[in-house]
Amino acid sequence: MWSDEFNSGNGSAPDRAKWVIETGGNGWGNNELEYYTNRVQNVQIQDGNLVITARREGYSDNEGVFRGYTSARLKTEKKFQQTYGRFEARIQIPRGQGIWPAFWLLGDDAGHTGWPAEGEIDIMENIGKEPAMVHGTIHGPGYSGARELAHHFLCLTVRPSPTHSICTRSSGSQM
Repeated sequence: MWSDEFNSGNGSAPDRAKWVIETGGNGWGNNELEYYTNRVQNVQIQDGNLVITARREGYSDNEGVFRGYTSARLKTEKKFQQTYGRFEARIQIPRGQGIWPAFWLLGDDAGHTGWPAEGEIDIMENIGKEPAMVHGTIHGPGYSGARELAHHFLCLTVRPSPTHSICTRSSGSQM
């Protein structure tokens, strides 16, 4: 079982044995306006929490890429794989136009097969202009944000619990 309780000291970086901190300002396929850094101003452990901070500031790398915002982007690629089971995170999200916090899963062949063939499950995405709505999406071969899910068999299960959490499950013979 993989977990991270973020119990290293305040101001420390996330555990490099568990996390990859991506850096760059190339837009990441979504025309994102921020530059992702590994600086403590953008990502650090604080009181047992992983804190990712978006900042309005001019930032340029040594290749001349300039962005007016900075933030951090973390993933577990090549650090953790799990096909089935429970994926859980306790997340406090920010509010504001242009913010798009997300918790998502990618197939273990990410970067090799190409999106969306590698598969992606967006467990939670919150678009800043919709502060009261959470989106969950499934992407894969033949179905993604660019194509509809019609004509695929989906079996969806939602299981509310007494702790106010909602579990969802999706499976299908033609997905």
